[in-house]
Amino acid sequence: MTEKKPVHQKRPDQENARGRETADKPEPGTRARAAGGPGLPQDPAVVAREDSARSATKQSQETFDAEQSRRLEVSENVNDPERIRRLIAEYHEQHGTPVPAASAGRDDHGRDFDLVVRGRNVSCGTGFAPREVGVRGGRIVAIEPLGAGLTGHEVVELADDETLLPGLVDTHVHINEPGRTEWEGFASATRAAAAGGVTTVLDMPLNSVPATVNVPALEYKRLFAQNNVFVDVGFWGGAIPGNTKDLRELHDDGVFGFKCFLLHSGVDEFPHLEADELEQDLAEITTFDSLMIVHAEDSRAIDRAPQPHGDVYENFLKSRPRGAENLAIAEVIERTRWTGARSHILHLSSSDALPMLATAKRDGLDITVETCPHYLTLLAEEVPDGATAFKCCPPVREVGNRELLWEGLVDGTIDFIVSDHSPSTLDLKDLENGDFGVAWGGVSSLQLGLSLIWTEARRRGIELERVVEWMSTRPAQRAGLRSKGKLALGYDADLVVFGADDAFVVDAGKLHHKNPITPYQGKALSGKVRRTWLRGTAVDFRTPTGRLVRRGEG
Repeated sequence: MTEKKPVHQKRPDQENARGRETADKPEPGTRARAAGGPGLPQDPAVVAREDSARSATKQSQETFDAEQSRRLEVSENVNDPERIRRLIAEYHEQHGTPVPAASAGRDDHGRDFDLVVRGRNVSCGTGFAPREVGVRGGRIVAIEPLGAGLTGHEVVELADDETLLPGLVDTHVHINEPGRTEWEGFASATRAAAAGGVTTVLDMPLNSVPATVNVPALEYKRLFAQNNVFVDVGFWGGAIPGNTKDLRELHDDGVFGFKCFLLHSGVDEFPHLEADELEQDLAEITTFDSLMIVHAEDSRAIDRAPQPHGDVYENFLKSRPRGAENLAIAEVIERTRWTGARSHILHLSSSDALPMLATAKRDGLDITVETCPHYLTLLAEEVPDGATAFKCCPPVREVGNRELLWEGLVDGTIDFIVSDHSPSTLDLKDLENGDFGVAWGGVSSLQLGLSLIWTEARRRGIELERVVEWMSTRPAQRAGLRSKGKLALGYDADLVVFGADDAFVVDAGKLHHKNPITPYQGKALSGKVRRTWLRGTAVDFRTPTGRLVRRGEG
């Protein structure tokens, strides 16, 4: 366990730094040293621990301007391309150039398949049917009625209580490596993904150091990911003040789109965009048909809300009002309308925003919406005092809000479900004091998403095929992952054997993500992943066979 910090020491607060802050200014050069400025040692832990210490109170305009200037300086130092190129050179010098893992499957086109899976409940479009699935060279090349007699080097007969699903696609995961690898890393995160039936993840551009805001930073991150992933991994780029010129280069190098914040992100090396800057970047990405994904909370509304300090969850909930989401989402809708861009709302928690999102879709805007298992399964009324494992931003809200989110899913206003897996070390969750104003905000649930949603969906009479649509097909489509999200001819053979009637109790110590904390500790769930294949190769949790995928790959 990470060493505990003194009771009154402040810690980072992900996506909860309140935009305009008053903190004692560090001594000259302190932030540059913490951020690893040119020619100075990098200390990501110091950067991480200082990021939200300034988040508690409001500022004068002069102080606010100075703080904004300081954040931009931190961002420029941490994400400086020349500095990152030096880090890449040092990595190659220390480790050499890793050789990518060999692809699975055979190259010949003989009659036998590499793998044949037979079952009575195989995902087929909008339902399940008795089928045999033939795999060759990592792709699905045959789907026949059960009894067709397909033969292969490996033949798997599913039990009557097993269902074959396509691998899930989670487009919202914070892996944090490099720079904050003690929070999470590629190996631990992708093991957790595979254990939960997730075969493709897209990594967020922040919480790693440097942030993925230019091509050298993307190249540097790929060095740490290659040969260390148990599922396929792609990357989002970041949109921050001053990097508009970098967006096309990142797009050409294979990112799936760009993430931005409309309030302080929680880490200084990833500054937020003001509304006019968002519009500028939306206009830019329309020139190459990319996608902007937005953390939509309004900093002005949060500035005027009550302070979140203390161990009472209701106080924290009041500090992140629905109105903050509603205002920011309205801003995204109109800027999307004005520019004709493609946009996406991240981790929707406010059901109040559903009518205007539905209207925007009816108006023909190319805008989509996601929500997360914690907003669909947890309730503000049930969060115990001091239970900071439940803290996330935007927050888990009340029961009536949750029910309306489910209605939004069923009627199609909300497009899909992703984890927003956002881990940290145990000490940053302030477990000792349980202060919601101090603890890092983020829920760790990457391994549990399918079971969480299936448990809640079946209680509501929702069929498993809808869950597959929300957690595999639709996120793959929006991200442009053309060979993921379905069991269909020509698609990657990402296969999951799911025991829909299995039951288990969550034990955080048995989950694969790095730090053993989750708000679902002790929760009884239905449905368990029994086996996962990635492109026709069984995931054994010892040998990484995942690939780094790029936008546009077939």
